[in-house]
Amino acid sequence: MTTPSFAIGIAGGTGAGKTTLAREMAAGRAEAVTLVPIDNYYDDLGHLPFEERADANYDHPSAFEWELLRDHLETLLGGDPVEMPQYDFTEHRRTDETVHVEPTDVIVVEGIFALYDEEIIDTLDLCVYVEADADVRILRRIERDVVERGRDIEDVIEQYRATVKPMHERYVEPTKKNADIVVPEGANGVAVDLLAEKVRAESVRELGVER
Repeated sequence: MTTPSFAIGIAGGTGAGKTTLAREMAAGRAEAVTLVPIDNYYDDLGHLPFEERADANYDHPSAFEWELLRDHLETLLGGDPVEMPQYDFTEHRRTDETVHVEPTDVIVVEGIFALYDEEIIDTLDLCVYVEADADVRILRRIERDVVERGRDIEDVIEQYRATVKPMHERYVEPTKKNADIVVPEGANGVAVDLLAEKVRAESVRELGVER
């Protein structure tokens, strides 16, 4: 079994390009990278009526099941697989199914609060914060939630005004201070190339191959 030796955290505001950066830097080396989206670890609110679930503040740190995320990250970094929860963003609840995830050479923790929790930060070898203009981020958020997640556009805009923007300013943006690297303009080509090279270097090192 492969024991991963390198963990990367990629944080930033909603729509900043975190997921794109994570996916593009892993392109061509998917077998060497395990992605851990923090969005999969939203608390399970399935016991609440839909209206209450829809009104919950999903952009506050308390919306996540941190203990489970920490446990899964520790397990993956220890070389063992986990059963990763899955989340239904239309119903605002965790699904009954999980996905079996095997550890690899590089573990990438991605999400708005990837650099928020001190215990998780302590396990990361590289901390990255992705920046993008607020107008760009809201447009990407609308496109993602409406097109990919099937949500109503009015609800998305109202949520942005009520919780996304203020929570970003209060909780997410301050985590930039924890970053080793700040990436401007979203998932730009230079950042993708640099991180892809780091992934390649770590996976090659794990194989014991001299470059």
